[in-house]
Amino acid sequence: MKILAPALLSLTVLTACATPSSTPSAPTMAEPAAAVTGAVFWRERIMLPPTTKVIVRLQDVSLADAPAKLIAEQVIDGVRVPPAKFSLAYDPATIAPNARISVSARVEVDGKLRFISDTHIPVINGGPTEGVPVLVVGVAQ
Repeated sequence: MKILAPALLSLTVLTACATPSSTPSAPTMAEPAAAVTGAVFWRERIMLPPTTKVIVRLQDVSLADAPAKLIAEQVIDGVRVPPAKFSLAYDPATIAPNARISVSARVEVDGKLRFISDTHIPVINGGPTEGVPVLVVGVAQ
């Protein structure tokens, strides 16, 4: 037992030293433990200008006749051709088991809407969290 105790202590110290430390981006908030990942696509075979922004949102759309509650958002600048890969981090503890969570996307060129998702894309509760495809359709100019 006397030989085992120093070995366990050494192993504990080495494990603590080997674990990389991470600096949180916001000291008041804990880092989210999960993410919804995927890609935004559009069918048109065009190259968009470098001023293009793809905005992807993770929202709780549970309440009818009420604005969706924003859970996470990612803005991707300079996307000229699809796919635009995204990763929306969220805290699973804030998601109710019966919540309707959805991903939506829009593509803006010089601040004007060019493409938008027009279908409900369920994720997390009753939907995937990885490899989520988001098809956006063109809007009238």
